[in-house]
Amino acid sequence: MRIVVLTKPVPDPASGQDRLGPDHRVDRAAAPAVLNGNDEYALEAALRLVESHGGEITLLAMAPATAPETLRKGLAMGAHRAVLVTDPALAGSDIRSTVGVLAAALAGLEFDLVLAGIDTSDGFAGVVPAALATLLGLPLLSNAAAIEPDPAAGRVRVRRIIQGGYDVLEAPLPALVSCTQALGAPRYPSLKGIMAARSKEVAVRSLADLGPTRWPVGGAAAATAVVAVDPPPARGATRTIRASAVEAAREIADFLAARRLLP
Repeated sequence: MRIVVLTKPVPDPASGQDRLGPDHRVDRAAAPAVLNGNDEYALEAALRLVESHGGEITLLAMAPATAPETLRKGLAMGAHRAVLVTDPALAGSDIRSTVGVLAAALAGLEFDLVLAGIDTSDGFAGVVPAALATLLGLPLLSNAAAIEPDPAAGRVRVRRIIQGGYDVLEAPLPALVSCTQALGAPRYPSLKGIMAARSKEVAVRSLADLGPTRWPVGGAAAATAVVAVDPPPARGATRTIRASAVEAAREIADFLAARRLLP
């Protein structure tokens, strides 16, 4: 099987640094970059599929020129190669532009499956998989908790999480699957994998290499923008009760009764 995993370097959520600059765009220099967490779950799913069915995994990212070092983790986990689309003109691109660029990059790759995390920690929109599948004319199997490909029959079956249970979806290959954490926790790179990742290919592509994209790119062409960022309101005054369980329950009941919050 030929699997492409969409992989995005994002500012480390654990860094504690402010992630927005004065222009309300993500400040990618404010924190070290890591692989997007949900993309690691998609990569883990791809690794298990290749272990079961054979094949190769290509990482695909649209990111700044510093991304190769971040992508090395995915290569250390077991991906075979990576393709990085990077170009100064891409800075500030919105989701629409991003989808157009990824579609152009995928047009130059051979694949049976495209796997993507359900969202990214620097945006949380979660619409790229659906938009990309629509643009490429691929079946979309979303919120996958299990992926069961049948390469011989040219089909794939997915258990999709819904409220209260699962849907079972089936589609012809090639297809695009958005992956949930129910697929299984990502593995840690082994020392052997880390050493091997140093020699694996990271092919860098510019916009000129891709050719025309569906929509203009860059901040000037963005159809959406963050116009304001406000911190959450400060917490109001609080009251702490330190007493035995019986006394604390009595005080809480009196507090609620005084405000007519008890029936």
